[in-house]
Amino acid sequence: MDVLDGDYIHAETEWDELLWLWQRTEAPKGCRVELVDGIVTVAPLARVSHQSLVAHVHRRLCAAVPTWGVHQWCPVAVPSRLGIYLPDITVVPEEELHAAEERCPPAAAAALVVEIASRATARVDRTVKVHAYASAGIPLYLLLDSLAPDGPVCTLHGRPEKGTYREVSRVRFGEPIGLPAPFGLVIDTAEFPEA
Repeated sequence: MDVLDGDYIHAETEWDELLWLWQRTEAPKGCRVELVDGIVTVAPLARVSHQSLVAHVHRRLCAAVPTWGVHQWCPVAVPSRLGIYLPDITVVPEEELHAAEERCPPAAAAALVVEIASRATARVDRTVKVHAYASAGIPLYLLLDSLAPDGPVCTLHGRPEKGTYREVSRVRFGEPIGLPAPFGLVIDTAEFPEA
């Protein structure tokens, strides 16, 4: 890869060029910078209620898989979809995370990603990310969507095949949702912090 005049690069692949651009994108403090279908996007971090929900689920996952890495806003790469995403929570074996040669590990290393829909991210969380995470082969994708058109729901996607997931379970907020092995965890959504 050659950097020309500091403003432009000549990269071997489109992915290398987009990765270079993403790494150098400056955004206001507190914003998330993602690469969505080859387009750099900037979104503000969500409200305090969103952050409280992230923290609640994070604690539950840490207790369920104490020897794994449970990370908030850890970037994962999906080169086949020209994407770099920052899930609200990524669960990945620590050795996979440390083996990543680039700034972010391949999404395929993750065992679970969790997204909590916000006004800025709901459309992408419900559509683009479902297909990107399935294409990457992430076994489980949990979407907590308090903004769903039919009311607040939690959807666990699993069994990725040919770029799409099967819906494993879907519950309304207030009901429990179970995560299969290696988690063996039931999350009681009635315990979620008030939005």
